[in-house]
Formats: sequence, C-alpha cells, structure tokens
Amino acid sequence: MRPINNLVEKFIPSALVFAIVLTFIVAILALLATDSTPVLIVQSWGDGLAGLLSFITQMALVLMLGFILANTRPVRKMLRALSSIPKTALASYIFVFLVAAIASLITWGLGLVVGGLLAREVAAQARARNVRVHFPLLVASGFAGFVIWHMGYSGSGPLTAATPDSFIAKQLGAPLPISETIFAPWNLIAIVATIVLVGLALYLVAPRGEDKIHELRTDAREKLVDIDDEVSTPADRVDASRLPTLLLGLMLLAYLVINFSKGGTLTLDIVNWSFLCLILLLVRNPFELMALTKHSASNVGEILLQFPLYAGILGIMTGTGLIEVISEVMIAVSTPQTFGLLAFLSAGVVNFFVPSGGGQFAVQAPIMLTAAAELGVDPSIPIMAVAYGDQWTNMIQPFWALPLLAIAGLKMRDILGYTTIVLIASGIVFAAAMVFASL
Repeated sequence: MRPINNLVEKFIPSALVFAIVLTFIVAILALLATDSTPVLIVQSWGDGLAGLLSFITQMALVLMLGFILANTRPVRKMLRALSSIPKTALASYIFVFLVAAIASLITWGLGLVVGGLLAREVAAQARARNVRVHFPLLVASGFAGFVIWHMGYSGSGPLTAATPDSFIAKQLGAPLPISETIFAPWNLIAIVATIVLVGLALYLVAPRGEDKIHELRTDAREKLVDIDDEVSTPADRVDASRLPTLLLGLMLLAYLVINFSKGGTLTLDIVNWSFLCLILLLVRNPFELMALTKHSASNVGEILLQFPLYAGILGIMTGTGLIEVISEVMIAVSTPQTFGLLAFLSAGVVNFFVPSGGGQFAVQAPIMLTAAAELGVDPSIPIMAVAYGDQWTNMIQPFWALPLLAIAGLKMRDILGYTTIVLIASGIVFAAAMVFASL
C-alpha cells in the first residue's frame, strides 16, 4: 500500500491542473486526428466554454445542498445517535461504509459529508468505550460508500439523460427514463452486490491482533455550525422566525407532490428541489439557513471553475469532429456484447483526468452515445457505463476525497491503500454488470 500512497502524493496534481492538461491534450488530438486548424480549435474551445452553464448550476447545487442537508441539526444529531450502534472495531468499519453508501445513493454531496462526520463520531465514541478503532480505515470506509453514488438518486449521468432539453437530448431522441438506468433491475442488483463485496473486502483488510492501529487522537468531532442569531431589530426577528423557511418548504413540498402526481419524472432539477425542500423543513430559521449556506459554499468553488473547462473540451471535440473520430475507434474495437465493458473501462481511465462525474459525463457521454447508436446498443448501456467508470476510479482519485479528508483531518495517502482494495472489489461487480446488461 505504501508505494501506491507515495506515487499519488508525489505525482498526481490538483483537479484543476488535470482539467487544464486535458484541454491541451484534446486540442493536440484534434490537430493530429482531424483536418482542423489551430484557429478552429481555439474558436471551438472558446465557443464551448459557456455551453454547459445550466448543467454547471445544477451540479453545483447538488453538492452545496447535500453539504447543507448533512449539516442541519436534525441530521447531525441523527448521525451522533447512529454512531453509538457499532460496538466492535470490525462492526464500526462496516457500519460507517453502509451508512455512507446509503447516503451516497440519496445524493453524493450528502454521502461525502456523512462519511467524514460519521467516521469521526464513531471513532470518538469507540475511544470513550476503550475500543481500539483504526481511524484511517474508518475514514476509508466512509469514502468507500461513494463508490456507488452514480447508481442512485443524484446520478448526474442517468438524470441528465432523463432531463428534457439536456445537452444529449438530440442524440437520445427522447428523454431516457430512470426506469431504464437507475431503477433497471441489473443496476439494482449491482448496487447490492457492490455493497456486499466491498463490505467483505473492508472486513478482510481490517487490522487484527498485533496489527498497528492509529486511533483518533482527540475528541475531534466537528461542532455544529455557529449561527449568529442575535435579535436586535424588527428585521432580525423576521430572520429568527421559523415561519419563512417553513412556509417556503411546505410550498416546495406541495410542488413536488403535484409534479409527481401529474406524471413528472426525476430530473436533476427535481433532485435539487427535493433536497432544498428537506433543508427548508429542517432548519430552525433563515439565520441558520444562511449560516449553513455560507459554511457549505466553499466546497462549490472548484466545480464552478472547472466545469467551463470541461465545456470547452466538449466544444473542441464537437466543433472539430474529434468526437466522431473517437467514436469510430470505439466502434472498430467493440461489438454490441463488449461495448458496455470497454466503455466502462475507458470511463474509468477518463475519470483520472476529469474527476467530476458531471464534467466527465459532459465530455464522454456524447462520444459513447454516438458509438452505441452505430452498433445498435441500447443508450442505457453507455449512460451507465460512463457512470460506473466515474464512480469506480474515484476510489484512487483524490479530488472528491478532499472534503471528507478535511473533516477527518487526514491525507489521501492515509486511506489510499484501503480505497485501492475497494476499487478492485467494486470493479469486479461493475464489469460483470456491464457484461450482463449487454447480453
């Protein structure tokens, strides 16, 4: 495990640098593989920078609202209550992984924060009971739950495919319902199989006997967000009132009920509004909501900066015809039966360079859909292949681990050995699911 840790620490740059490097790689490929001129490449890139603005907003809201929801007082108190359930070290690792996995299926932003907060709570309570728990493995277990996020409620790939007027709407012809992606029987089976196999892997690699154990050094549980709710003016009394957020939350709840009762489908927007609805119903007043928003907004900055770069990359690929060239290569090396597996593996590689699930989907989905159409493959296969590949190599890509590691006070090298085991275990399930779905 140590050689892998050292390699990542020394040679993997920041996610922003990845996006910049990928921009120039794609530009060079377009110059070599197509008859495009440098002027056309730069123009296509510039024209594409603003091409995903609505998508960028949707993805930023998913992350920010997930962070806010995880830090509301009821959710934090629930996590503290849950942390008393596991009584042994081995049970702690599996329990943290299971809760983080369920939270990640609800929303990836929630899963990341819940994984870090719960790991610290469980470690603190274990130490109080004189139970020795290996804290790096506990944090790795929290991050491991993230390995199934793209198969669930906030999966940006399948939700984009289900959203009318999305950037892949023309290729799909019609929105692809989530019954064919997220709720497809083979995907549901893969979720259960992944949880079982990853849980078993974490159990097997857990320290035992005389193995070295690094415990949580102090009671470093993160405090609830400080809320400045001093009331000194009539305006402050309004901000400290429960009524404004409660009324708005009830109104949003009514909208969601009306939407689904009239046959509305699950889209990225509906996911975000359902999270906002829960937040409005859970917070005590606008004071608390503003404090939680300020606390959570810093996690959105990198996404807002990187997504235009991904949009520019997509602009190069479509504007120069590079997307058709790459699609032809995929068609040449694939059959309808092997396409899903190869698309999944390629998505796992691309995720190293485009660590954002939404950003990767924006870059890779149009290529895979074009190739799938030529081969006569159902569009649900490339949609979920990109989703699987993205979540798979997240386990050894440090970008999304950063919020959780910040909560835990650890570095990527502290957990990478364990998350590499998660990569192997989950990869077996994902590959098998792609092969089965393609039959």
